[in-house]
Amino acid sequence: MKEPDTDKSGADANMVLPPTAFEFDPARPSVFWASADDPYDNTRKALANIDISPSKGKRVLLKPNVGRNVKPETGITTHPQVVAAAIDAFKEAGAEVAVGESPIAGVTMLEAFENSGITAIAEERDCQLIDMDVRPFVTSKIPDGAAIKSLRVCREISEYDIIVSIPVMKTHMHTGVTLSVKNMKGCLWRRSKVDFHMLSPLAGCEDKPLDIAIADMSSVLRPHLSIIDGTIGMEGLGPSAGEPKPLGIVLAGVDAYATDAVACGIMGISASDVPHLRLGAQRGCGVIELDSIDVSPEDWRDVQNSFALAPDQLSIEFSGFTILDEQSCSACQSTLLMFLRRYGKQLRDEVSDEKDIVVAIGKGHKELPLGTLCVGNCTAIHRNCGVFVSGCPPVASEILSRFDPYTLRQEG
Repeated sequence: MKEPDTDKSGADANMVLPPTAFEFDPARPSVFWASADDPYDNTRKALANIDISPSKGKRVLLKPNVGRNVKPETGITTHPQVVAAAIDAFKEAGAEVAVGESPIAGVTMLEAFENSGITAIAEERDCQLIDMDVRPFVTSKIPDGAAIKSLRVCREISEYDIIVSIPVMKTHMHTGVTLSVKNMKGCLWRRSKVDFHMLSPLAGCEDKPLDIAIADMSSVLRPHLSIIDGTIGMEGLGPSAGEPKPLGIVLAGVDAYATDAVACGIMGISASDVPHLRLGAQRGCGVIELDSIDVSPEDWRDVQNSFALAPDQLSIEFSGFTILDEQSCSACQSTLLMFLRRYGKQLRDEVSDEKDIVVAIGKGHKELPLGTLCVGNCTAIHRNCGVFVSGCPPVASEILSRFDPYTLRQEG
């Protein structure tokens, strides 16, 4: 992976994305889809309906979902063959193409690209891979922001002419779904992504501040083109702790909201029930009413396949453990859930008595019992209650190494 320049100048420059270079009717946008066995062919077929010739001579940045260090075909990260098809299509159109991502805290981008299968396809095509957290951020002001007034954005977003969002079709435990609009949150610099989960409720507003912040973000940070990877989606406890859902479908569209709305329809979800999409559409960021979207082929409802949703109130339950969760984010929740699935029985076997192991995540705890396993930076103020594992989120290996049955049995 080629490392970009680390010049620290101009970190406070304001960033404004230019309008899309691709033609579309903002009042009645078009969304295209293809469904077969080959994700590469599906992507090429969907993209073939969009004139991407305006990308000739332009710098195109592909932004897949590779924020977690997992193997391909898990339903967590974008399928490498979808990325391969996008690289080939834009290179054939005469564009200079790169793939960039900013991972969640604790993930090394080089390893994530490698494990996702994207490094191999990029090397075959001499396509640059970019860790967008290396260089300083640029600031994007949000004049009409309700929950947030500015963003710290990865510098590459301001330097490329065309940004293409390539998410996986997934449900999300906090935002309902995560598609091309939400995927742009991965363009935020380093830990600033976490800040969205730490916002206080807005007075007189029933919507969660996280959803309002995503709509705020989308008012200044929307992709110029969206390609949604439904090769293997994820249902239930997405974005990373759910169940893979093979679909074999890829969607493409210029209006990110319209593309997300059709993807929602295929998932058996109404886009108007997804708060960040509803709020962004109300601001004029895009169209989500299916009757106002031209979908081609027209028989898209034949491929509808309802996704299991995440529960409204996530409560992590695991035999032998008591989980205390107050205002945690999805990163800590999914990390803890996957950790327990992998190591929970092993840890229980290390404890001699039958009392539950108490684990705490989230920033909202006023007090915790002695003998608590405090997981994540948000629990740092309670570090003296038992065992504290730092990280945002902490990595599984660190939780395992810090686990101390004796200390966790020192209840008052």
